[in-house]
Amino acid sequence: MKINVLTLFPEMFTAVTGSILGRACEKGIITFNFINIRDFSNDKHKKVDDYPFGGGPGMVMMADPIFGALNSIDARGKKILYMSPRGNILDQTKIQQLAEEEELTILCGHYEGVDQRVLDHFDMEEVSIGDYILTGGELPAMVLIDTVARLIPGVLAGEDSATEESIYSGLLEYPQYTKPRSYEGMDVPEILVGGNHKLIYLWKFEQSLRLTRELRPDLFEDFVKNSKKLTKDEHKVLEKVLK
Repeated sequence: MKINVLTLFPEMFTAVTGSILGRACEKGIITFNFINIRDFSNDKHKKVDDYPFGGGPGMVMMADPIFGALNSIDARGKKILYMSPRGNILDQTKIQQLAEEEELTILCGHYEGVDQRVLDHFDMEEVSIGDYILTGGELPAMVLIDTVARLIPGVLAGEDSATEESIYSGLLEYPQYTKPRSYEGMDVPEILVGGNHKLIYLWKFEQSLRLTRELRPDLFEDFVKNSKKLTKDEHKVLEKVLK
């Protein structure tokens, strides 16, 4: 996958191009193209914002520099995302859809947003990571990049790692433990060190069910509604939790 990012602060993205995603780049699985919007400003001071027509607080990013940046990569007609608090919330379904794209272009806004003509002309999809406001679109873009990239085959060491974790299974993740077996008077649950893989799996499944029911009842309800494909043993565990 190729990921183009239009931003005023390309240096911020070193946070997501190291470690796992860095290795994916080395393998040619992901290609990043960070574009500084200021490079396309015709102003001698590289100004990219101005006061909004009709008045109001703050400044708005001007159309011309963004048009220049997008035209430089021939972006029109391609999948372009604008990180915006008024967009649809980024969820599992959207992440999986985006992971199937061959190329994504992400626009990071700043100030009070961008000139609406940019969004209209390039038919951008607005995406939000939550109902709150940040100072810019860079952090939301990093969240989107990281969560989408993990679903691309070959990015994670284990092919099943991405979809087996936490919310991707429809349930929250069960408690995890590592060495030492006993610490400060707290012991690892005996079943996890007993060697019976079937019982270990069912214990983890039960813990996931209980945690999801307590912390995310909405997810738990959806899981129960779609539980027809569970095994006989899994159904027994679910019935136990429902009692």
